[in-house]
Amino acid sequence: MSGNVVNVPDDIQLIDVEGSADQAKQQMINEKATLVFRDGKRKIDYVLAYEPEDNEDLKKEQRRNTFEKNLIEEGLELEHEGKETSKNGKTCFTKVHVPWETMLRYAELLNVKMPLAVNDMETQLESCFENCWKKFPSPFELDEDLLPEEPNYFTAPFNRSRMDQYIGVEYIDKEFVIKDKDTFFTHAQRSKICYEILSRAHFLDLDDDDDKFNKKFGVRKLVDNQTYNAAYPLHDGRYHSDHSLLTVGKDNDRHLLYELWARPGRWYKYQPLDQIRGYFGEKVGIYFSWLGFYTSMLIPVAIAGVVAFIYGLATIMDDVPSTEICEDPVISNYTMCPMCDQRCSYWHLSDSCTYSRATYLFDNPATVCFAIVMALWASFFLEFWKRRQAEIEYEWDVADFEEGEETVRPEYEASVSRRRTNPVTNREEPYVPGWSKGFRYFTSFSILLFFLALVLAAVFSVILYRIVMSAILYGNSESIIKTRASFISSISAACINLVIILILNMFYQRVAYFLTELEQHRTLTEWEDAFTFKMFLFQFVNFYSSIFYIAFFKGKFVGRPGDYNRSLLDKRQEECDPSGCLIELCIQLGIVMVGKQIINNVKEILIPKLMVWFRSRQSLKETSEEKVYSRWEQDYNLASMPALGLFDEYLEMVIQYGFVTIFVAAFPLAPLFALLNNVIEIRVDAYKFTTQWKRPLAERAQDIGIWFGILRGISAIAVISNAAIIAFTSEFIPKLVYLYGYSPDQTLSGYTNFSLSEFKVQYFAPQSVPDDPKMEIFGNVTQCRYRGYFADDPSSPGEYKYTMAYWHILAAKLAFVVVFENLVVFCTWLVMYLVPDMPYKVKLQMLRENFLAKEALFSADSIQKQRERKNASSN
Repeated sequence: MSGNVVNVPDDIQLIDVEGSADQAKQQMINEKATLVFRDGKRKIDYVLAYEPEDNEDLKKEQRRNTFEKNLIEEGLELEHEGKETSKNGKTCFTKVHVPWETMLRYAELLNVKMPLAVNDMETQLESCFENCWKKFPSPFELDEDLLPEEPNYFTAPFNRSRMDQYIGVEYIDKEFVIKDKDTFFTHAQRSKICYEILSRAHFLDLDDDDDKFNKKFGVRKLVDNQTYNAAYPLHDGRYHSDHSLLTVGKDNDRHLLYELWARPGRWYKYQPLDQIRGYFGEKVGIYFSWLGFYTSMLIPVAIAGVVAFIYGLATIMDDVPSTEICEDPVISNYTMCPMCDQRCSYWHLSDSCTYSRATYLFDNPATVCFAIVMALWASFFLEFWKRRQAEIEYEWDVADFEEGEETVRPEYEASVSRRRTNPVTNREEPYVPGWSKGFRYFTSFSILLFFLALVLAAVFSVILYRIVMSAILYGNSESIIKTRASFISSISAACINLVIILILNMFYQRVAYFLTELEQHRTLTEWEDAFTFKMFLFQFVNFYSSIFYIAFFKGKFVGRPGDYNRSLLDKRQEECDPSGCLIELCIQLGIVMVGKQIINNVKEILIPKLMVWFRSRQSLKETSEEKVYSRWEQDYNLASMPALGLFDEYLEMVIQYGFVTIFVAAFPLAPLFALLNNVIEIRVDAYKFTTQWKRPLAERAQDIGIWFGILRGISAIAVISNAAIIAFTSEFIPKLVYLYGYSPDQTLSGYTNFSLSEFKVQYFAPQSVPDDPKMEIFGNVTQCRYRGYFADDPSSPGEYKYTMAYWHILAAKLAFVVVFENLVVFCTWLVMYLVPDMPYKVKLQMLRENFLAKEALFSADSIQKQRERKNASSN
């Protein structure tokens, strides 16, 4: 390798080496050199990349020049790398460094929290149980030798006038001395401060049109219009190393995170949350903390769900109603009424044998108990997460972040022309009057309702498909197809519905983005909350509407033979099998939930890897041995984090939470599939962040935002939904009513006959009479049976009315819903009362920190007065 190498500091000499090991070592040294400017001292805090073309628009070059000139005037230092130094020979890079004085100024403006003193209360407040528990070895714990526990500090907002109050600063010879300027601010803090400057620098000259000047600023707009192709902070170095982490130690923080967190072999280990927060910022750290907490809380209910399913398997042959359908010589040969008009013929109840057996797997007493457990679990999960969140808010210094978030979105400043004085900051800033907000919200809400109606129309089309497909299959001459008609139509409709859901998702994300921009939200938190709410509404209707239809509407308003309720197209509504609709609900839920998880995981793993592989190959096609594959170019070839950040990750998990809680009465294995998915999801997301994506901006956040309110809403819906599924979709309540009110021997023997009604075929409507009654099989049919509680009215031939059993069952269903909901509400209230939102030890530590902050302020004032008196006496 030549000694004349570009892109490296002047004091690093590159020498010829022999052997692949030495070459690899030298290459690593060269790459480390590209983490700083050419002087080998100044850190690269941000990188701007662009690919100039021969016929490039001159406006782009003018914008870059003006933008970079304004960055220098703001106090930043820049260094350029021409395209001749890059591996692909076409990308230019601008490296950005924030000098020390600029860093101090913006740290004070942004109220960056800095350490005041070591937390001397943390160990004192630990309980005896916690101390004893720590002494037990656990295979899930991270190795303390590789990841020593970091000290915890009391912190306070940074202030230049009292810098000697902070850890790492001393006052020597009338000036503040920083022990280590390289580590005083973390890389995450440096990149955040750098981005604040980049996001507010203009790229038009002041002498241009004033209106244009006020709107043309921020690196984000320059990336959107392709003036720059990318803007990103650098990773710390390679994520992999030739040596073992155990023997030599970490090369850098990225290497440490990969070895301890992102590697698939670490799937059973706890996450290094403090290191994640330090490397990627609080926003990413809170997401992984919540995901890990949610996953760990799924473990007990996943086990309970498996137990409920095993109970169903173990007792399936003991179920009396399904045994009657399958084996009883009389009941199994009941002639059943046609399932559709004309094309469908009569059929034997024994054709429903497989369906009834499968239904019992998910419709048994254990499932009911499990649904109650899940309703309580949802409340426990939210209450305990609030406690965990309070700990995180304090430990990561974000407890008052949203209260102090007065930073106005650049897009808001650019789009709003009105100005008024902010009563909090006493500064003039953009303002949207109330009448304008009301009009914008009304417009947004109207458009939102229209597109939600489109989702329901798509669901209706799937329902029509099911009706037509069922009619075709039931009319088929092959008996094997007829007996499997419900399974075939349910599975195919669920697959079609999943495809429609995935297609609509891509479209509705753009609609939600447009509507949120229309509303003109002031801060980033407000914008994200509004966008999240709209997208969740779309997704809620998109994913759950078909499942709600099967759970609460299918088969409930069919009518009866001779008086069927019909749709607008004069078609009979779908009917449930004599054993109920629960297995269809289970099929729909399983395919949509599990199918979505599989597709998302494949997409999250394959697409980033393919993009990185393709871009890396493009860069290395014309490899020159005299060019160092710099850190900034390697990161440039990585995939970018989606523009919406963690939104897609949260949305995926919240939709999953809905599947786990809202419909768990129909699918007790849902928590198990969610747990398995989440174990994979954590490592897939970790792998993406660590190896496949550019390093994201280290953003701050106080909590999971509006997602917590959405989770609480889902939990409330789940209580009602599970109560209704057990009462109105499953056969649990009718079986209880029969067992204790109608059974002659207090068993379920005879329940099948009890749940079916008889109909005289002479009263069929003309369009319902079968074209082929199959007399060779059924003979001359005079009456058929159907699912329901009707009796012939002697006073009015051909008319049928509800039996007394129907009203008894309806009353029992309503009573069950009321008791179920009130029981869960009471237990939820009890948990909220007994479990405080903030742990006692966190509350004490916050009080201690506030006390120290006040003491530091008084101490700084006293020291300043002493210095003034000393200076006055010396003069």
